[in-house]
Amino acid sequence: MAQLTKAQSYLEKLGEIKEKFPTVSPDVLHPATYAEKAWSFLKFSRKHYIEAKECFEKAMEEEPDDSEWNSGYAITLYRLEGFQSTLVSAEDSAALKQLRRALELNPDDRIIMVLLGLKLADYKEIEEATELVEKALEMSPDEPHVIRYVAKFYRQQGTVDKSIELLQRALEKTPNSAFLHHQIALSYKRKKSNLIKSCGRARDAEINELHRLCIFHLEKTIMQKPSFIYAIIDLANLYAQSRDIPKAEELFHKIFPIAKAKNECVQSLHLSYGDFLFYHKRKESLAIKHYTEGSKLDQRTLDWERCLDKLSAIAEKNISRNSQKGEAFGILGFVHKMKNEKKHAVDCYEKALLCDSGNEDYLSALCDLRLSLE
Repeated sequence: MAQLTKAQSYLEKLGEIKEKFPTVSPDVLHPATYAEKAWSFLKFSRKHYIEAKECFEKAMEEEPDDSEWNSGYAITLYRLEGFQSTLVSAEDSAALKQLRRALELNPDDRIIMVLLGLKLADYKEIEEATELVEKALEMSPDEPHVIRYVAKFYRQQGTVDKSIELLQRALEKTPNSAFLHHQIALSYKRKKSNLIKSCGRARDAEINELHRLCIFHLEKTIMQKPSFIYAIIDLANLYAQSRDIPKAEELFHKIFPIAKAKNECVQSLHLSYGDFLFYHKRKESLAIKHYTEGSKLDQRTLDWERCLDKLSAIAEKNISRNSQKGEAFGILGFVHKMKNEKKHAVDCYEKALLCDSGNEDYLSALCDLRLSLE
């Protein structure tokens, strides 16, 4: 229902813009129409970010100095780069350049200010990043949207208590914010992880309390936004860590159809469910299936690399134990093929066939690889 209301509002805005700014050709939209489409794509979901980027670019072909559109374009590029598996260099970062451009056009844009700070922190430009983030917070000390990004900055820099303090303050203004509850949960999760690393299990009571707080805020998140896929994955993982396997299993089963219907976070879900099956249920074959499915989706993302790393680790373990070697070499062949390491893939599939000569999947993959190498 909420999505339908958003769509209707979007169509009404487009109608108003078309009436106000008629164009000669129905195939060519007014820059304001492109910009409105871009903002809508950006707000709907991450799967539309590429379309948002393209629409902002078309809008700015006619009006390259529009500060609002430059800000939207900067936010889009920032999010897109955030999904990449490896950090592009500062020189090659389109997001970094555009964030600076947007801030140049509107020096008082606090969201752009703090996003630029976060991006600079990725490149270890901590002094400039901190100046920008603190300036944004000083200018908008009670703005939840600013506070949540400032809190993210402090969490990433290891100042977790300050992050939690800021998020709790923002939560007082917007107590039903799913995003804020999720961010607080992530901060408690980071604090718990830091405590385990520094003290081991010497402070079990405190660690258990932080674990409880993570679960509390994730449950609040899902209560406010039942389709928040990342939050549901996080909560399922925490239930599994608490050895509440039925609850974790229930959540994973609940979220798969939602993720597939929205075409969102499916790769992350396969990775997390694979981990759950492998580490908590000791179901290696099913885990392999989900890591494989995850690796067939969005390539070159961080989760794509993790799926392939998990497959490699399982295969190498089984080869070292002289267990299921045919399947293990087949898995390694698949991993090398996905990474476009064709010669290594051929070698692995040949070894797999020595152990399992009649396997049609290995034969087919090997034939395709040999043809591509000719």
